[in-house]
Amino acid sequence: MTAIKAVRKHLLKDMTFIEFRERLSEDPVILISLGSQEEQGPVAPMGDYMLTDVLAGKIAEKSGAIAAPIMPFGYADYFRTVPGGIQLRPETFSAILTDMIENFTDHGINKIVILNGHSGNYPLIDQVIRKIKREKGLLIPCLNMWRLIPAEMWKELHPEMGAKALGHGGDPLTSVYLHLFPELMRMDLLSKEDSKGEMLGLPTAGLAGVRFRDVEIALAVDVTDRCGNGIAGGDPAQSSAGKGEKIVSYLVEYCADFIRHFSEQNPKVSA
Repeated sequence: MTAIKAVRKHLLKDMTFIEFRERLSEDPVILISLGSQEEQGPVAPMGDYMLTDVLAGKIAEKSGAIAAPIMPFGYADYFRTVPGGIQLRPETFSAILTDMIENFTDHGINKIVILNGHSGNYPLIDQVIRKIKREKGLLIPCLNMWRLIPAEMWKELHPEMGAKALGHGGDPLTSVYLHLFPELMRMDLLSKEDSKGEMLGLPTAGLAGVRFRDVEIALAVDVTDRCGNGIAGGDPAQSSAGKGEKIVSYLVEYCADFIRHFSEQNPKVSA
């Protein structure tokens, strides 16, 4: 009988507990991925966590890390006014992330990297990783995926707009969706960014405030206060699968390089 050679797996969900236990001798890096279920403008599906999930698998395979199952729901209260989203309360999000991390640290696994696919999660991630640093003396890096694209790449992808192409309902997510999940896209519903809504007699600025004399004033803005079609920046008409492929390739390479660097470091502060 011919012995079947075991395939080296990079997704935790695909491993038996014995396979994972055997990998612990390698002192592996564990990737904890986070995303969101929220509106992404009229053309893209709401489950943006799908993008981070695919990227995490590619990054794990390239870097030798192990990707844990993604937590698909995030914190983004400004999208709560649109049906179909699933937004966690701050305390719920923080508790779940803490539990995910501690399920690894309780077994002596100290090399953990967070891949965050929803920028709105980061203030709470920061609180959690600071608490873990204080209590466990452990440093946990967080890669905010869509903020890793450098200015030079924005200029390459969007020569006329540059970094102004970055926006909710626009790029990078629309192009990445067109590359990874073209069958889910509704380009027939394509529209441009709505004119900015007003609050307190002032134009909204992003999803966090209003603008007074060219300076942003923080305010509890919801996406429906800003615009009617969910596009808060960028122009999805300029998105393409080709641009998405370049973005994915860059992010996978960049993150894998960082993870290989991190794998050779000691994340314990007190050591």
